[in-house]
Amino acid sequence: MGYTGLLLCACWIVDEIHRGEGHGKMTIEQMRQSEAVEIADRWKYDGEYAFYDMTADPEDYREITTPALRDGRYYSVFSGGELTGFFCVEQEGADVEIGLGLRPDLTGQGRGGAFLAEILDFVKTRYLFEKIRISVASFNSRAIRVYERAGFVKTGAEEVPTNGGVYHFTLMELRRCDENQASDGARY
Repeated sequence: MGYTGLLLCACWIVDEIHRGEGHGKMTIEQMRQSEAVEIADRWKYDGEYAFYDMTADPEDYREITTPALRDGRYYSVFSGGELTGFFCVEQEGADVEIGLGLRPDLTGQGRGGAFLAEILDFVKTRYLFEKIRISVASFNSRAIRVYERAGFVKTGAEEVPTNGGVYHFTLMELRRCDENQASDGARY
């Protein structure tokens, strides 16, 4: 099972996350241009989380609003027919890297676990990988807690030039393991 033996297996504690948050089933679709523009232009986060506003980073803005740059890697997440979040998936050899965002008015309400669970379920059923990697701004302790509850472990840190400065990011990963190694409570 790799270097820790303590990691939970892929999607791994998704059932527990779903039971704990009970916000209903979400649907995932390939991102359309209108959704990309809504996210990029209208989603504005409060306080230090304004770091995640797409307009704060011209490169991120250009990538999400340009269909050719999204290149089928961006997905919209809906709940009750409303756009509630998005994510992107990048296959890098045996690894998958994900990036995600929850609609600003839904953050800080305990919805992150269910949102992440849907994304992990989607990735697990559509991509072959050894591990899922995620990079999160180190100040974002809310997100780090959500990822840790889902079984991600911290693997390092890096300084990243973005948003007109250099910021500290925490690197995390979740290893996929054989279905027969999953804990009794896991779905997979």
